[in-house]
Amino acid sequence: MAESRLPGFDDREKSQERKFQQEQELAFRLRARRNKLLGQWAAGRMGLAGDAAEAYATALVASAVERADDAAILAAIGRDLAAKGVGLDEEAIRRELARCAQTAKRELGAPE
Repeated sequence: MAESRLPGFDDREKSQERKFQQEQELAFRLRARRNKLLGQWAAGRMGLAGDAAEAYATALVASAVERADDAAILAAIGRDLAAKGVGLDEEAIRRELARCAQTAKRELGAPE
């Protein structure tokens, strides 16, 4: 017996799949941009500039893609800042993370 489908069901299903895929892609791009901004901020606090600052921010984005864990990112930045003698607590880094997230949303045109 042939399986019957409601008219338009396949189209709605495909539409929902596309929407989900677009949302996942945007979430990934937002996270990557946020982490890049946070890396640039941290690099500046550590006295890095130019290529060194860009390399630090890029490395942070790459490591975040592998782990996808904010706690690991915050810990890594905290360790790096402490190693350079910059005394910032985790709460200050979290506030900057939130600020970077808002900036990334504005830059990428994401809904608030």
